[in-house]
Amino acid sequence: MTQVQLSSDNQVLTLTTPSGTHRFHGVWLRHNALDADTRDPGNGQRLITLADLPDNCALATAEATENTVTVTFAADNKTVTFPLAWLLANAYDRPQDTTPGHLPPHAETWGKDLNDAVPTGHYPDLTSKPDAKRDWLAAIRRYGFAKVTGLPSESGALFKVVDLFGYVRETNYGRHFEVRTEVNPTNLAFTGLGLQAHTDNPYRDPVPTLQVLSCLENSAEGGDNMVVDGFAAAQKLHDQNPEGFALLHSHSARFEYAGEAGVRLTSRRPVIGITPEGTLLNIRFNARSAAAPVDVPFDKMPAYYAALRQLSDIIDDPMSEVRFKLAPGEAFIVDNTRVLHARKGYSGAGKRWLQGCYADKDGLLSTLAALETTA
Repeated sequence: MTQVQLSSDNQVLTLTTPSGTHRFHGVWLRHNALDADTRDPGNGQRLITLADLPDNCALATAEATENTVTVTFAADNKTVTFPLAWLLANAYDRPQDTTPGHLPPHAETWGKDLNDAVPTGHYPDLTSKPDAKRDWLAAIRRYGFAKVTGLPSESGALFKVVDLFGYVRETNYGRHFEVRTEVNPTNLAFTGLGLQAHTDNPYRDPVPTLQVLSCLENSAEGGDNMVVDGFAAAQKLHDQNPEGFALLHSHSARFEYAGEAGVRLTSRRPVIGITPEGTLLNIRFNARSAAAPVDVPFDKMPAYYAALRQLSDIIDDPMSEVRFKLAPGEAFIVDNTRVLHARKGYSGAGKRWLQGCYADKDGLLSTLAALETTA
């Protein structure tokens, strides 16, 4: 049975249900009211500002039914009804994990073990079966990457992957870029050299949050793609060296790119980003684009470099990597704020031609949320 009770000063509502007890402040209830005067019935956007709230949001009365909670505010006799399920879903009076480096909701760390179960979606299914697209998008949210099979082996096919959820983010590299050996390349990605696992474009603010790479030809020897879970690497660093973890999230690194005429991109952000509550937010790790750090105090610089080296060793550990070789008509997508990608070196024999582009995660998560709402 649902019960409600007001505090002695009428500033707090206590809600008791079979699943537990939660408290809500009157000011929170007033600001988050769901009535048509507070939120637009069509788009759900808020119609008021904080200045529109009464100076005192004390509650006059509160009543509960099986599915709703209704409150009346003393200052102006305004009555608002909340669905019980909404209040429980948005309850903030609950234990919260504030351990530095804990995972965000829905994320799951992984390592070499995922080689046997690489999340994959078949393009024809992704375009025709909502459940298949929902599960594929959910896998990207969960693991930070996924493959796609069944694409046409043609230039521009990677845009079909982005069209499943959002829009291409254009950069100085263009709407897309070619990944194959070039003479006098503007970026080491356009050579046959192996590349350490890295996140792309750390020198941008904001960074592109998704990257897609699709394969058109891949007959060269070598050139396997690899992915590494940056969140798992960060958590391993925290377990082994919490002081080093703290250094990497509390001091800014610097990144820069000036590989072509008219372009000079720079950023100053931590290698490990966390929210004020300690939730892992992002990873910026790219040895090729790292600039000299200047925001680390003199006495902490040796320990900072030691932690950065330790993180690099964790990333390079074969136990951290999932490895695969794309075939023509296949692609993979990575969450560029979490998953580092790499490439083994390849020889001049045969051909290797991939195309890449960037997109943003907000579109992917929006599409996924809409599919989960209608499921």
